[in-house]
Amino acid sequence: MEHVEALSKYVTHFVDQLAYSGVKEVVISPGSRSTPLAMTFAASEDINHWVHLDERSAAFFALGIAKERQEPVALVCTSGTAAANYYPAIVEAYQSRIPLIVLTADRPHELREVGAPQAINQIKMYGDYVLWYQDLALPEVGLSKYVRRQAARAVDEASGKRMGPVHLNIPFREPLIPDFTMDGLWRDGAQPVPRSLKGKWTVDEDTIVSLTEKFKGKERGIIVVGPQMEDELAHAVTTLAHRLGAPVLADPLSKLRTGEHDKRNVIENYDTILKSETIRESLRPDYILRFGAMPVSKAYLKWVRGLDIDHYIVDTENSYREPAGIAANFIWSDAVPFCEECTNRLAQEGKETDWLEHWQQMNQTAKTLMLAEPDHNLNEGHSIVHLADAIPDESVLFVGNSMPIRDVDSFFMSTPKHVDVMANRGANGIDGVISTAIGIASTGKKTTLLLGDVSFFHDLNGLWMAKNKDIPLKIVLINNDGGGIFSYLPQVKHPEHFEELFGTPVGLDFTKALEMYGASHTKVTSWEAYKQALKDVYEESGLSVIEVITNRTDHVDFHRAKWKKVEEAILNGSEV
Repeated sequence: MEHVEALSKYVTHFVDQLAYSGVKEVVISPGSRSTPLAMTFAASEDINHWVHLDERSAAFFALGIAKERQEPVALVCTSGTAAANYYPAIVEAYQSRIPLIVLTADRPHELREVGAPQAINQIKMYGDYVLWYQDLALPEVGLSKYVRRQAARAVDEASGKRMGPVHLNIPFREPLIPDFTMDGLWRDGAQPVPRSLKGKWTVDEDTIVSLTEKFKGKERGIIVVGPQMEDELAHAVTTLAHRLGAPVLADPLSKLRTGEHDKRNVIENYDTILKSETIRESLRPDYILRFGAMPVSKAYLKWVRGLDIDHYIVDTENSYREPAGIAANFIWSDAVPFCEECTNRLAQEGKETDWLEHWQQMNQTAKTLMLAEPDHNLNEGHSIVHLADAIPDESVLFVGNSMPIRDVDSFFMSTPKHVDVMANRGANGIDGVISTAIGIASTGKKTTLLLGDVSFFHDLNGLWMAKNKDIPLKIVLINNDGGGIFSYLPQVKHPEHFEELFGTPVGLDFTKALEMYGASHTKVTSWEAYKQALKDVYEESGLSVIEVITNRTDHVDFHRAKWKKVEEAILNGSEV
C-alpha cells in the first residue's frame, strides 16, 4: 500500500504542478510503463488530453499545438523505442524554438541494462536537442515537493527566452495503477510552486542611440525579417522601416506578408529579384538589419555571402544563427521593444529614398510577371496564387518543405487577410508535416495544408487523428510523382541514377488511403476544376483533400522562364 500511496501522490502532484504552471494540453502515446502518467493526465480536470497511436505522428501533433499556441505542450510515452520515435519532432522543436515537455516513462534502475523487455538506454537520449534534462527519482513517500519543483522548472525551461523542448525521464516500478481516492493528492498536501514572471528586454539606451544614429546616417539600409513567430513584430518593424526609408525583405514565414499593417516598404519578391547574379551585384546596401531566422531564400543567402558590409542580427537569446558565415553584429534583445526604442529616436514623418523606390519598382515588376496568367497546364506556382485568393481570412496556411515553401516564397503575395503562414523550418524535414498541421487545426484555427506527394506519403498515419477526433483540415496535395526539388540540383545531370535515388516517384493512387481516413477527395487536372475545388472545400466540414496533378519535368522550365522574364524586365527598366 505504501508503494501505491507514493506513486499516486508523486504523479498527481507532478501533473497538477504542470497545470498550475500553465500546461493546458498533453498528447499521450499508449503503453504500459507510462500508465501512471497517462491515467493521471486523463483524470486531470485542468489539462486536455489527446491519445495518438503513432508516436512519431503524436510528437508532431503536439508540436503543431505548441506552435500555434506558443505554449508548452506535454508529450507522454512508454519506455523503449516509443521514446525514439519522438526524436524527429524533438529535433524540429529544438531548431524552431517550440516548447515541448517530453515525458518518457522508464524501467526502474534495477531493470536497466539487464536485458529486460522494452528497455533501452533513455538517459539523455535526445542529447543536445533539449534545453534541459532530468532523470527523475523513483516515486517515494515525501517527494511531492520535489516533483512539483521538477515540473515547474520543466515549464520554465521550455518557455523561457529561448523556447524549446525539455526531457524528463521518469522511472516507475510495478504496480503501475495510481489510486485517485486517497487523501493528499493534487492540490492537497503540497503547495504549488509559484509561476515565474517573465518580461520583455532590450539592450541599454546608449547602444540603442548608437545604432539608431548609424542607421539614420545611411541611405541604403535593408531590413530583413526571416521566419519568426511574434505577431506584434509586423507593425513594429514596418514602422521602423518607414522612418529609416529602408525596404523590408519579408520571408513568407515572417508574418509580414499578411494582415493590415503598413506594407509600403515590404518587398515580398526579393527571392525572385535576387535570382539574377547581375541584379545581385548591382545592389549593395550600406547595412542589413535582420530579425528572425535566416530566410528560406537561397538567392538571398548567395547575395549576403558576397557583401562586405555591416550586418546586424537581432535575436531573443545568445545565439549565433548566421549560416552565411559573415562577420555579424549580434544584438540580443526582444525584437519588438528594440524596434520601438529605435523608432522613438527617428523623425515621425518617415523617409523616402531613391534606394527604397528602386526596390519598390523591382518588386512591382516581379509581382506583375510572376502573377501573369499561365498556360493551360497546371503548375505549382499558380496553384499557390489561386490558393491565396481562396483561403479564408483568420486562418493558417501550413506549408510543407522542399518545393512547396519555395513556391509560397515566390507566388504568395502580400494580402490584408489575416493568414498565418507556418512551416517546420527548424530542421526543414518532410516528416510529420500532416501531423503538425492537424495539431494546429486541433486548436480551433481554420487550417489549410499545402504539401507534396512524398511528404504526404511520409506521414499518412497522421491522418488518423483527424478522422478519430473529427478535426477539420483542408489539404492541397501537389502530386508531381516524386521529389521535384531535386530537379534544380546538379544530381539531375546524372540520369542513370536520378529517378531511383532522387526523383523517387511514389507511384501510388492515394484514393483508397483517403477513403480509409474518411476524407473527401478531389483530383484536378485543369485550372477551372482546381478553382472550383477550392471554393467547394472551404464550404465543407471535416477532412478534405484536393490533389493537383502536375508534371515534374515541366516544373523547372516554368520557374526558370518566370525568373528570366523578371531579370530582363528589371535590367531593361521595362514597364510591365
